[in-house]
Amino acid sequence: MLDLNDIAMFVQVVRSGSFAEAARRLGMPPNTVSRRIQQLEEQLGTRLLQRSTRKLTLTSAGEYLHERCVGAIDGLFEAGQELKTGSNEPSGLVRVAAPADFFDFFQMEWVSEFLAAYPRVRLDFVLSDAQADLIAEQIDVAFRGGPLRDSGYVGRQIVGSRSVGMVASPAYIAARGAPRTLQDLASHDCVVTAQPGGHAIWRLIGPHGEEDVQVIGRFSGNTAQALRKAALAGLGIALLPPVMAGIEVEAGTLVPVLAQYRPKGYGLNVLYPSRRQLPLAVSAFIGLVIQKMNATDTSQE
Repeated sequence: MLDLNDIAMFVQVVRSGSFAEAARRLGMPPNTVSRRIQQLEEQLGTRLLQRSTRKLTLTSAGEYLHERCVGAIDGLFEAGQELKTGSNEPSGLVRVAAPADFFDFFQMEWVSEFLAAYPRVRLDFVLSDAQADLIAEQIDVAFRGGPLRDSGYVGRQIVGSRSVGMVASPAYIAARGAPRTLQDLASHDCVVTAQPGGHAIWRLIGPHGEEDVQVIGRFSGNTAQALRKAALAGLGIALLPPVMAGIEVEAGTLVPVLAQYRPKGYGLNVLYPSRRQLPLAVSAFIGLVIQKMNATDTSQE
């Protein structure tokens, strides 16, 4: 019979990223932790971790075991903590992976409101446009824009695409006029994500279903923030993430262009390593994001 303590130790090793750090958190010698994990592997008849001098890497068997067990182990720990404190209040550290521009559309005041409501929760944000490895980077929950691809994690869309997508500054529209059809974009400057040859393909959903249009401009950049600033400076029409575009439209700094079209594949998705027994603090934070983003979404319709 498997020893649950060994399973819990395995989860702690994965979360810590090394035997030494896991041993420090558990208050025992590193060689003891290493030996117990080795014994667990022998019982299961498979290797769970690939060991190197620099880092530990989960095998496919290790990923499966971690996904199946981490929720249960965290649930047992939380149950013990709740019995100790006599409450079911969310607590602990929540590591959040999000796009680099996350706080351009998610207000810091909402984070302050959340921390005030849950004084025993700590939030650690890892902001990057690169897709985080939730297990290797010890991420509890990740928010990603764009299409939700099969990543091996549990995921769902929490905010769908909105009508606001193509935008330009009022000064640009005053100088160049507003395009009336997708074909008119060919005679306009567009700020685009850099592509070979300076062209870009915008994928849109409009009155006639999905349509692609080729656009070109004299300014290109590799982040949504750069495109937003270029549009604000009047350099052309931009196709921005709907959340970002909606904020600028609401503020009056950008105006919608061809509002009958919306970008395909944009939206906000939430991912987490396992569907089993999300920690209360993680569930509470996901709930906050859903509440705030959906409220923003409704206000811009």
